[in-house]
Amino acid sequence: MGVAGLAFYLFAITSLVGAAMTVVSKNPVHSVLWLISAFLSAAGLFILLGAEFVAMLLVIVYVGAVMVLFLFVVMMLDVDYEELRGQMAKYVPLALFIGIIFLMNLGLAFGPWEFSETAGNLRAAPAPDPGEVHNTAALGRLIYDDYIYLFQAAGLILLVAMIGAIVLTLRHRKDVKRQNVVEQMHRDPAKAMELKDVKPGQGL
Repeated sequence: MGVAGLAFYLFAITSLVGAAMTVVSKNPVHSVLWLISAFLSAAGLFILLGAEFVAMLLVIVYVGAVMVLFLFVVMMLDVDYEELRGQMAKYVPLALFIGIIFLMNLGLAFGPWEFSETAGNLRAAPAPDPGEVHNTAALGRLIYDDYIYLFQAAGLILLVAMIGAIVLTLRHRKDVKRQNVVEQMHRDPAKAMELKDVKPGQGL
């Protein structure tokens, strides 16, 4: 076993341990840190595959931006984790039921699975020769030429998910004073400020 094999097993084990500890950890800050370790290990696996561009994207976008944002949000929110875990315990039977349904779906999917005749050739040559086409160009050709419709559909699904999250979290409360930009733009400067003549020794 060479250095590449040892690095693969190291990154793979670290990724699996990080993913498991992300779910098992009771402290959300520790979960975020374990998830960062899983992302870094996945980036190492991409580097072993020769996809340096995808590895750098994973580190820059997820570890450098998304995970740091999660860490700030988790640390700044004043959340009672004991109460939260107490409420989560009520939904354990429902979660187990949903997990069993997912496992049954996976069993139905992999039960009658049949390999295509061209699967062996596709696995043998998953990407063009790096000497002919750079991996970044090959990735762009794969996404924007071969799977452009699926890529656009994935973007549309993410857009719908973002709009749904905004709608679900938006709460209009009457006791909160909100900014009205149109009213501010059309205000009368003569009525916006009132001068008071305060006499000496007289308060407002």
